[in-house]
Amino acid sequence: MPENKKENVITLEPSTIETIDMAVFEFVNEEMDLHTTTNRGFKKVPVIWVSAERAFQSKRSKEMRDKEGALILPLISVERAGFEKDPTRKGPAWAHLPPVDDTKGGAFTITRQIKQDKTSNFANADTARARGQINFPRKNEKIVYETISIPLPVSINVNYIIKLRAEYQQQMNDLIQPFVTKTGNINHFMLNKDGHRYEGFIDGSFSSNSNVEEMGEDERMYETEINIRVLGHLVGEGPNQEKPKVVRRENAVEVKIPRERTILTDDDLDFL
Repeated sequence: MPENKKENVITLEPSTIETIDMAVFEFVNEEMDLHTTTNRGFKKVPVIWVSAERAFQSKRSKEMRDKEGALILPLISVERAGFEKDPTRKGPAWAHLPPVDDTKGGAFTITRQIKQDKTSNFANADTARARGQINFPRKNEKIVYETISIPLPVSINVNYIIKLRAEYQQQMNDLIQPFVTKTGNINHFMLNKDGHRYEGFIDGSFSSNSNVEEMGEDERMYETEINIRVLGHLVGEGPNQEKPKVVRRENAVEVKIPRERTILTDDDLDFL
């Protein structure tokens, strides 16, 4: 490909359940980026995903415990509590759009643009036939459009539980306060992942408990639970979808019917 020629590449990652999970995890781990004072200084608080694979979870479990097997605090965990399909949220489409009944599928148009090269070829060909040259100015009626579509996005509501665990009350205060103040006087925030945007809402009620009053031999722990609801959407059937996730189509600008020639014999002429 010549260096001065630019290829128009459209990259679209599908929105899956994992995409929404990662958006929430990265929001807590990277955007919130919580730190507090520990016995090792002012450190970033580790964030873990509760439902990790068993092998990965076992490895992380060793890293999060000391030599006596006690959990190293502070610690933040993220867990998906469940989700529901929400037909009342119409999103970009206010009605059900069935996929196109062909081998490609696709139901929801996300972009439409002119194919400059093919449109120019039709214009030059028509001009050459009519004027004998290709650059004569004239109105072009044959415009080729490229339409890109995807499966219809399906709206879902996903609930997450964020658990904050700390050894000291001051550590817990450091972790809770950003969740209260980051969104200002509203509970709404935005999540982004792979080009998709989701709406998140932090529940204003934080449930807290501790084992300080028990005076037992167990390790001291303060725990606060924060509920987050995410308005997300899913695109396609994931790895179980046979048809392509992103469909490109071009319109037809002219239809040509080939001329049929019939060879008649003498017997045919006599019949006529």
